[in-house]
Amino acid sequence: MAAKNQVCIIGSGNWGSAIAKIIGANTAKLENFEDRVTMYVYEEIIDGKKLTEIINETHENVKYLPGHKLPENVVAVPDVVEAAANADILVFVVPHQFIRRICSTLLGKIKPTAVGLSLIKGFDKKEGGGIELISHIIAAELKIPMAVLMGANLASEVADEMFCETTIGCKDKAVGTVLRDMIQTSFFRVVVVDDVDSVECCGALKNIVACGAGFVDGLGLGDNTKAAVIRLGLMEMIKFVDVFFPGGKLSTFFESCGVADLITTCYGGRNRKVSEAFVKTGKTIEELERDMLNGQKLQGPFTAEEVNYMLKLKDMESRFPLFTAIHRICVGELKPGDLIDCIRSHPEHMYGNENIPPMCHL
Repeated sequence: MAAKNQVCIIGSGNWGSAIAKIIGANTAKLENFEDRVTMYVYEEIIDGKKLTEIINETHENVKYLPGHKLPENVVAVPDVVEAAANADILVFVVPHQFIRRICSTLLGKIKPTAVGLSLIKGFDKKEGGGIELISHIIAAELKIPMAVLMGANLASEVADEMFCETTIGCKDKAVGTVLRDMIQTSFFRVVVVDDVDSVECCGALKNIVACGAGFVDGLGLGDNTKAAVIRLGLMEMIKFVDVFFPGGKLSTFFESCGVADLITTCYGGRNRKVSEAFVKTGKTIEELERDMLNGQKLQGPFTAEEVNYMLKLKDMESRFPLFTAIHRICVGELKPGDLIDCIRSHPEHMYGNENIPPMCHL
């Protein structure tokens, strides 16, 4: 890596802005980082003024993270090529639906020695069938090594500097140390592991389970039922990774990216909130996304669709009944109340611990 690393943050939603607050403060103090941090901002007009101009003049993302000051060394740039041109570290934090378009725009226009860090939680469909991790897409498209960051990190709480943990998955120890230093603060504790695919899968799959938790809340069924959804969801997460991305470690699921993020998302977070409203209002997911999220994208139903695409392709829907039921509820094939029948008859209740896949154990 460079003697002084230039950082570019690609994305400026609430999570992108919250992480920009941390990275900007850290790079201003660390000798091996350039002071200036660029942040790619999709240009919008807010009260007749460009959002990038507002951010650079007031140092506040008034749309996606209002009430929080960004460090003055974080510079909003509306052109992603300009923002990323000189970067040694590219931090990707955009909705996963947009990543291929951004990569095609950046191809051949970034440093060949750059490394990437993905904070994006989701999968994408492969053109030839199946699903692909977002970090794999970025690595293949831009020909750069990729690490990932996932954890129990609700953006508003991170911005408020409430203590939390996160997990970086990185195969290169030296790069992992640099990324940790760029991110870690007294209130944001980072653990680096080398099980990259498992870390990333946790970040995507937990959003599906959070939808199930939201359905439980909408039905008024209480914390005991939600706990069952969380437990069975964790089992299916472990099994899914073992089947489709083998070679991981069971211990990864006990890091912040695993069980901690799962619990946090099932009690807070937008997927749970919108799924609860889905039950109570009868509106579609698309209507609620528009009405409730201030321009942000909902990841859970989209990820559930992509996972179901893979399960159906491999004739494995019956092996993942919770994931399958949540998807079918999201698209209107099942009623929210049908989720309880799925929980009641879940095969894990028949086989117990024998259903835990034989991963590389603790």
